[in-house]
Amino acid sequence: MKPTRGNQIFQAVLIVFMILLCIVMLYPFVHMLSISLSTPAESLRTGIHLYPREVSFYAWERVLSRSDIWIGFGNSVFRTVVGTICSIVFMSMGAYPLSRKYLPHRSFFTMLIVFTMFFSGGLIPTYFLIKNLGLIDTRLVYIIPGLISTFSMLILRNFFQAIPEEVEDSAKIDGANDLQILFRIIMPLSLPVLATLSLWSAVGHWNAWFDAVLYIQDPAKQVLTTFLRRVVITGEDVSIFSSDSQSAVLGYAEPIKAATLMFTALPIIVVYPFLQKYFVKGTMVGSLKG
Repeated sequence: MKPTRGNQIFQAVLIVFMILLCIVMLYPFVHMLSISLSTPAESLRTGIHLYPREVSFYAWERVLSRSDIWIGFGNSVFRTVVGTICSIVFMSMGAYPLSRKYLPHRSFFTMLIVFTMFFSGGLIPTYFLIKNLGLIDTRLVYIIPGLISTFSMLILRNFFQAIPEEVEDSAKIDGANDLQILFRIIMPLSLPVLATLSLWSAVGHWNAWFDAVLYIQDPAKQVLTTFLRRVVITGEDVSIFSSDSQSAVLGYAEPIKAATLMFTALPIIVVYPFLQKYFVKGTMVGSLKG
C-alpha cells in the first residue's frame, strides 16, 4: 500500500526526532574526546568542540602512564565480569523455584523478597554487616552484597513462568534433576532476558563507586570509577599525573580530566556492540523456542 501523506509526515518527523536525539546523546562524548586531545588554549576555547583545532596527546600520555589507573581498570574488569556471571547464576537459581507452582508457600517467599525492594537496614547497619562478614577491604565486597537484584530476579521469575511446564516434565522423565533442568533447558530458553539482565548488571558494576569508597582502603583494590571521582569530581590536583613542573601540568587540567573520563567510559562503549550482538542473537533464539 502506498503510504498516505499523513504517514509520510509522521515518518519524516520521527526521523528528524531520532537524529536530534542521537546528536544530543553523542555530542557529550565527542566534546570530551575533543577536549582530551586539545592543547590548554584550545580546551579553554568557548563554543562547540567537535574536533581539536590544536592537537596534543599530552593528556592521554599522562593518564596512560599512571599505574594506579591500570590497577583500577583491572579491578573494574574483575568486578564487572565476575559480578555479572555470579549475579546471573544466583538470580536464576532463586527465580527458578519461585516460578514453579509446586513450591510450598511460594507467594509468601515472593512477598518477602519484594519487601526488600522498599525497605532496607540503612547505610550504617549495612556497613556493620559487611564488617562482621569480613568483607571490608576485600574484592569480594564488590560481588557479594549486590549479588542479587530483587527487581531483576522478579523479571527473571516472570519469564521462567512463561515457559511451559511440559518442557520440565519431559526432562524429569528422562532423569534430569532440578539443576540440570535449570542450566540445560530453562536458561538456554531464556537467553533474551538473560542477555538484558547481564547488560544491566555489567553497566551497573562498571559504573559503581560508592561501595568502593565505603569499604575499600587499599589503593590496590580500588576500581576505576573511584580514580575518576578523585580527579574529576573532587577536583584533586592533576599534578599527580606527572613529574613535570606543576604549572605545566596544571595548564592541561581540563584535557587530563577529559582524558580520564574518556578512558573510564570507552571500555563499556567498546564492549556494548558485542553485547548487543549476542543480545539480538539471544532474542532470535528465544523467538524460536516454541
